Amino acid sequence: MQPAVLVNDGGEGQAAAAKPGNQFQAQFDALRLRTPVLRSEGVAARRARLQKLSSWLHAHRTDIQQALYADFRKPATETDLTEIWTSLVELKHTSSHLKKWMAPRKVGASLALLGTRSWVQVEPKGVVLIIAPWNYPFYLAVGPLISAIAAGNAVVIKPAEQTPATSALLRQLCEDLFRPDEVLLLEGGKEVATELLKLPWDHIFFTGSPAVGKIVMRAAAEHLSGITLELGGKNPAVVDETADLRDAAEKIVWGKFLNNGQTCVAPDYLLVQESVQPALLTELTAAIQRAYNPDGAGIEQSDSLARIVNAQHFARLAGLLEDAQTKGATVAAGGTVDETQNYIEPTILTNVPATARVLEEEIFGPLLPVLTFKTLSETTDYINARLKPLAQYVFSTNAENRSYLLNNVSAGGAGVNETVLHFAHPELPTGGVGNSGLGKAHGHAGFLAFSNEKGVMRQRVGFTGIKAMYPPYTDRVQKLVALLVKYL
Repeated sequence: MQPAVLVNDGGEGQAAAAKPGNQFQAQFDALRLRTPVLRSEGVAARRARLQKLSSWLHAHRTDIQQALYADFRKPATETDLTEIWTSLVELKHTSSHLKKWMAPRKVGASLALLGTRSWVQVEPKGVVLIIAPWNYPFYLAVGPLISAIAAGNAVVIKPAEQTPATSALLRQLCEDLFRPDEVLLLEGGKEVATELLKLPWDHIFFTGSPAVGKIVMRAAAEHLSGITLELGGKNPAVVDETADLRDAAEKIVWGKFLNNGQTCVAPDYLLVQESVQPALLTELTAAIQRAYNPDGAGIEQSDSLARIVNAQHFARLAGLLEDAQTKGATVAAGGTVDETQNYIEPTILTNVPATARVLEEEIFGPLLPVLTFKTLSETTDYINARLKPLAQYVFSTNAENRSYLLNNVSAGGAGVNETVLHFAHPELPTGGVGNSGLGKAHGHAGFLAFSNEKGVMRQRVGFTGIKAMYPPYTDRVQKLVALLVKYL
């Protein structure tokens, strides 16, 4: 076993190391030893890795579909769209922009720094940990991996134990494409994650719940590791009286019931202008039928609807539905559950009391509470009285209303007359704010998350410049500094 790897503490003359006896210390040390090689590689070598990954995705498309179906009956087409296509978009965008991202970026100098040359150069952080969730178990592991590889890091992936078929496929991907001291996948449950979090990572990228995100953040603080947290929250969708109701309903139904509601950026509740609520409910119900029951055989027979990931999550969601109904909520559409299949029908709830758990907890499933409002200020008051969401959605054809809602609500991201799709745009930084996350991902933002931006200044040898203000602080020096403060 290699000696414990030290982490620079910022120049205080002390160092932190992983606790002795960590079962993953040897693998961590091997990754650390490999980082100088990865750091020195140029654009071509990193692009080659990304191209190998892209080719693997194309070659194993059917395997990916089968793994996701085995884990929670995710439809093959939905896997193509949300796991494979999104990964390929990220790969293509990163490969095409990598040369520009890696190049030093020149910066200007003020008059006071005349004579200097300055630039920002990016360097890999080192050894990084990616903890992926179960809801999009392939894409949300591969997406951060793309950014980490592009930035030149050594990587460990800890996939979700709730989706074992996908985890096994991800392990095959890593073993097929990478050396174990460059990219390593470690399977297991909570105990594995706990041990991994004891190590002095240079960066941790976690996607999951706010509750677990706090645990990850505390662990990162032990070694002052960099951290990106993609969490969740109760994402509002506001539909005003000017909205195209059919269009809004179709997009809300798609965004909400995609992956059977198990999507961190899915609409969590609707705020609908009172005058159009009845019409919107009609459109929502019709849109559900068109999407999941086009032949009238019953939604439960649909091959376009995934299942809840496991019995534990099913029980939690069934409990939310029962609690809402017990407290007086009305099931306007759906409501059928079948624990033998972990099946919950896409469900619309109205007349939901404020005390219902479905309005207090992140739902992460196919239950959609609908609330009404009269004025736009009521919606912002309601949203802002709660924790900041990961996403907000605005459905309106009125430009002033759209601007009001976007400018008066803080959220990680937003969609206007659309849901969820902004998350797949590689030019948009994605991530949360406050309780919904920390840091950004995707595209250039993801590359920077796994990079250190080093600011560099070069001065001419012998150039006087600032030397005129070195001590001793004579009257002349004091006057020069006073001029500097006043004019520069």
